[in-house]
Amino acid sequence: MIHRRKILILSCLLTCSALFVQAQKILSEGTVVYDVTVQTGSKEPKMADMFDGASGVIYLKGSQSRTEFISALATFVTIHDNKSGNGVLLREYGTQKLMIKMAGGDWEKKNRKYDGINFTQTDETKIIAGYKCLKAVAQLKDGTSFTVYYTPEITTENKDYEYQFKSLDGLPLEYESIVGDVKVKYTASKISFDPVPIQKFEIPKSGYRELTYEESLRGKTN
Repeated sequence: MIHRRKILILSCLLTCSALFVQAQKILSEGTVVYDVTVQTGSKEPKMADMFDGASGVIYLKGSQSRTEFISALATFVTIHDNKSGNGVLLREYGTQKLMIKMAGGDWEKKNRKYDGINFTQTDETKIIAGYKCLKAVAQLKDGTSFTVYYTPEITTENKDYEYQFKSLDGLPLEYESIVGDVKVKYTASKISFDPVPIQKFEIPKSGYRELTYEESLRGKTN
């Protein structure tokens, strides 16, 4: 009797797990659009102005990702291939255009501060872009923290597109980011599962001053 009961419990657990997997959409290709708002002021008005009214876009296609930050003062683009580990950072400030090439372990170096990040679940929830989101608090090894709302209804095939969220079991739809003394909030406004043109992930062949990732660190351009 006890043996039959164990089998029944195990069967129920497996069924529930299967239903959850079926309910969770996998975003292997698509687009997520974020609105960007400034949460705190800055002693440098230009820094705050750069984020005010800005938008962020993430394009995913298999192992490839393209992350864009677009504002009136600057444009930042990151193109990365999770399979090869190669990518570029494109930086545009007015007429200045920089291309920072990444290869080998540069991606990990760039995101080293997120190693060992720990997410603590809370009971708070909210609806963002039509999806129910759970609130979690992220704790970094340097002692800093930030909040994130993510939906377990969607997960991504490419876990490295946003390094700080690779261990999060869902898609982040609202989160905080600190740049200098400015706190900004990214809130998803649109999620699309439509195909993304391969051209989105092509690396420009001209028009940019090229640097290696190590050179960018010495010049503090990253």
